[in-house]
Amino acid sequence: MCSFDAVFLNLLQNLAIFPPTLILLTISQVSNAIIIVMLVSLFLLIIDKRIISGVLLFILGILLFGCLAQPIETREKLIIGVVSYEQGTYLVEKYQDFQDYLAAETKTVVELEPAFNERQAIARIERRGWSIVFADSGLAAIAIKEQGYIPIFPLAGNNSQNSLIVVKDDSNLQDLVDLSQKTIALGQPGSATGYYLPLYDLFGLTLAEVRFAPTPRTILQWLEEDVIDAGAISGDKFNLYRSEFTTQFRILHQTRLIPSGSVLINPDLDPQLQEKIKTVMKQAPTFLTKDIGYLPHAPVPDYQHLISLVDQVKFLESKLNDRPVILTKD
Repeated sequence: MCSFDAVFLNLLQNLAIFPPTLILLTISQVSNAIIIVMLVSLFLLIIDKRIISGVLLFILGILLFGCLAQPIETREKLIIGVVSYEQGTYLVEKYQDFQDYLAAETKTVVELEPAFNERQAIARIERRGWSIVFADSGLAAIAIKEQGYIPIFPLAGNNSQNSLIVVKDDSNLQDLVDLSQKTIALGQPGSATGYYLPLYDLFGLTLAEVRFAPTPRTILQWLEEDVIDAGAISGDKFNLYRSEFTTQFRILHQTRLIPSGSVLINPDLDPQLQEKIKTVMKQAPTFLTKDIGYLPHAPVPDYQHLISLVDQVKFLESKLNDRPVILTKD
């Protein structure tokens, strides 16, 4: 490997020929400086008496030109996308071993890019900015239908999941119809359990207001603070966060079951690289697949029913910022 930048700068400083601004040139700018170096060297050979300095610079220019003329190896970049909510540093540490493994086996540069919620994730998927996505079912359904992402492995956990509409335990609400003229919180667009499933079951009602919680935990926080009357949250997130609150919560309604999430791959990637990624992930050590949470030898879920459900509630989205919120067809 050619590495002349340090030698080049040191030589210029010792010879004191060039001004400080030229000495600050980086190796990426050397190609532009080569012509100057060579011309100045020739000038010194003819006019100046410092023949040795001129010869040294002339030879250095030739060596640098030959070095920079060599092809530079570039490695493709893979970006892993995942919805992180509030996991921060823990998420980075969780994926580090997997990133290192994938980079080594595919000869690529692998980066992790968390999204704070599903809305941000959808924006990245719409631009096809993620190479590999660890997506919950709602996000997977949208990515598959609208952007052609390809499911390659199911995520670990329950084979099916549903959404809960929860209230405070002392609430007088007993059924979905009781939510008429009440304020309810949903999750972000892209979340099957926090957004699409409850919206489907709320069809036909007129609500006082719909709020959008940035994270599942916020749903329970708003209930405790009496900001909302009811909120939609997945069953696993409800069980995860409920113990953090002194308030007792009660399940008002449970939605239908849907498949688990999936690992998705960007259709824009080179087909050979796609196959390489699938092979490498399938052959990954067991501790990695468990840590990351995917099943390398299980069939991918069928999202056709969920995709149809999402399509059916799309027309309601334009109504959700109204007051009151009339969840019926016009």
